[in-house]
Amino acid sequence: MRIVCVGGGPAGLYFSISAKLRDAGHEITVIERDPPEATYGWGVVYWNDLLDILYRNDPESARAVSAGSVLWQDQEIRLHGSRYDGTAYFGGYGYSMGRAALLEALTRRAKALGVDVRHGERLADPADLPEAGLIVAADGAGSRIRQSRAEHFGTKVETGRNPYIWLGTDRQFDSFVFCFEETPAGWVWFHAYPSYKGVSTCIVECSPQTWQGLGLDSLDPEDAVPVLEKIFHRALDGHSLISRSRGEPAKWQRFQHISNDTWVDGNVVLAGDAAHTTHFTLGSGTRLAMIDAIVLSHSLAKYQDPQAALREYDQHRRAELHSVQAGARSSMAWFEQLDDYLDRDPVSFAYAMSVRQGRQSPWKYQVHLATQLAAVRRARRAYDSGKRWYHDRRRGEAPLPLLGRSLPG
Repeated sequence: MRIVCVGGGPAGLYFSISAKLRDAGHEITVIERDPPEATYGWGVVYWNDLLDILYRNDPESARAVSAGSVLWQDQEIRLHGSRYDGTAYFGGYGYSMGRAALLEALTRRAKALGVDVRHGERLADPADLPEAGLIVAADGAGSRIRQSRAEHFGTKVETGRNPYIWLGTDRQFDSFVFCFEETPAGWVWFHAYPSYKGVSTCIVECSPQTWQGLGLDSLDPEDAVPVLEKIFHRALDGHSLISRSRGEPAKWQRFQHISNDTWVDGNVVLAGDAAHTTHFTLGSGTRLAMIDAIVLSHSLAKYQDPQAALREYDQHRRAELHSVQAGARSSMAWFEQLDDYLDRDPVSFAYAMSVRQGRQSPWKYQVHLATQLAAVRRARRAYDSGKRWYHDRRRGEAPLPLLGRSLPG
């Protein structure tokens, strides 16, 4: 089958890899409007379950992803205000990878399998698609293809309340950090995680009232960076925020929650952010896009009739995404009502943050309290290290070095 993927992000590239692995006879072209050296955003974050999924699907690209990733442990919630000032902790560990490095690894693998990856090529008219048996619209949250057929897909777009900006920093964090700072105009916060050596991703968010009160609404985004550096000087420890990656400078945005009644219209199918978005506080976008790619390629291999394959993919993945998107919507709403929780001490605030997607069993609070003890965190780290060693050995890979430091207290 001739297949054209519009969009060279994780969804489009990984679908081309997965489809080629299942049927080398597919003639697959990936069209990406940006040049190969351009990428927007800094790093992506994922968890151990995605590595297991990738290794089962394609060990070679999984090894490249793992080798290009950094490993971090623990989550810190830092609350700096007039009433309380301190840090609370969550357990666990995760992985991060520079977005540019991820796309480069997937592009190499796709080309090695015979995929025609074309950078710097843009569809002149999204309503006039190339001749192909299948068009995969993987062109992101602002998908021009989806917008040109919005009535057919039943697209719904809900815009979030809070402005946010996606930045980098030359401070390399060794854990996942949420930092909340009180200003005369209100609270401003970021969540940050290591992306690659010497650089971390740092997403800054605040309420519209605080954004306007600080004058950020009237500043050029690059001129806002020094203001934010001053606000977060303690957390950044003298390091800088970075607006420009290898693409355009960062801009203030409001999150767009995108859903569709169907992901299929004739021979056009949506994947990744073109089909669905989940708020960045959940950190699931890349994982979900790559699972879309696997499920779609599996369905095409399972059915001789392409329309039957697309129907199964559509029904199966949309059903799976329903609860995920509901949780993401709840997470977005919690951060939009943050003032209701910021009068608490750091430990209580952190627990409220951890259960923002729904009620939890009472014993979870006791575990949360125990996690604040340094001795318990050391034990948890040792347990997580053993679990990582087991997963790494089972996958046949060398363990990643941990970005670590001694625990406080």
